[in-house]
Amino acid sequence: MIELSLLTALLAGLLGGVHCVGMCGGIVAAFSFRADGSTPPFRLHLAYNLGRVSSYVFFGALAGMLGASLKLAEFLPVQTLLFVLAQIVMILLGLYLAGFNRWVLVFERAGGVLWRGVKPLFQKLLPVRSTPQALLAGMVWGWLPCGLVYSVLVSALAAGSAASGAALMLAFGLGTLPNLLGMGVFARQIQPFMQHVWVRRTAGLTVAGFGVWGLLTLARTALG
Repeated sequence: MIELSLLTALLAGLLGGVHCVGMCGGIVAAFSFRADGSTPPFRLHLAYNLGRVSSYVFFGALAGMLGASLKLAEFLPVQTLLFVLAQIVMILLGLYLAGFNRWVLVFERAGGVLWRGVKPLFQKLLPVRSTPQALLAGMVWGWLPCGLVYSVLVSALAAGSAASGAALMLAFGLGTLPNLLGMGVFARQIQPFMQHVWVRRTAGLTVAGFGVWGLLTLARTALG
């Protein structure tokens, strides 16, 4: 099922573009100008996003390691519970992307406490003047509380290992790149399309469908 999970994570990042632009638009705007008012080169924007994705991979590895430790004794109920929880959260994430509920935002409110502790470090890194500084700023950016990130982290928790959890979050991070990396150049062209109701609902229901498929697969296996 790991291939299906990776595809789901990639699609969640890609199809969650409207949320990404809305959630991180202010940060991208802060990255878009130097102290002298000039626009930073593309390499700095790439470094920001590589730093952000590297934080996601780190979180995924930690979640996967934690999930693996919970399953050290190979207790079937624990494995099953983690898998079911991951699928339910994925369904809720899909319904959120489709505009049908806002349950995943509970994760954002919970993560706000952590972000308040990290935010002063982020502010000290602005304005960015070098590629290493941009990479570090991007890594801190990755700590921004985001319902999409936390929802996929639940799946990383159920991935079974640090490597699988990291791979899952890497897939998600790569999915977010087209929207956030291209925001400064293509946002005016991308955003109107992504805001169409049918686009949001198709994207969201596709992600939710993967969660439903996971639950059905588990049920079919249990019934044997």
